Amino acid sequence: MVQYTIPQSPEDVLITVAGRDSAKAREKAMDQLLEMMGNGELAADLDDGFTPKDFIEVKEHDTEPTAEENAIVEAVQVLSNLANLKMKVQGSRSEALKVRDLVDLLFTDDVIEEEQLEELKNGFKVLKTFAQSNLRYRDARASAEDARKVLDSALG
Repeated sequence: MVQYTIPQSPEDVLITVAGRDSAKAREKAMDQLLEMMGNGELAADLDDGFTPKDFIEVKEHDTEPTAEENAIVEAVQVLSNLANLKMKVQGSRSEALKVRDLVDLLFTDDVIEEEQLEELKNGFKVLKTFAQSNLRYRDARASAEDARKVLDSALG
């Protein structure tokens, strides 16, 4: 359905036509407008002439989302964030664990080869990033339980 009004009297004239905005729909609206004029229902002055192109399409305003819809959107965002954190943790886990093994070498009396020391120094950033991501993931996972319940409720 498409609705039209006229610029001369937008608050008084609302013509509804089946279909969507098209030349054919505007012609049908013109027929209805002429009928309104013939019946004396139109108070607007159209002395300057009027064509189907002069109609103004009335668009419906989208309704505000409900609290339930907002909760679903928020739940999906929380779960999406959890998925991103999980991917980040999984992607850096093996490299971080290798660096973690090298950290143990610092606490022994064994000689550490220069190559291992260099790998260790370069790996601290990876270790830090993994540890921080892992903590964020655990926190996000705990709070995502509520998001999962909201989504389950909406789907069930």
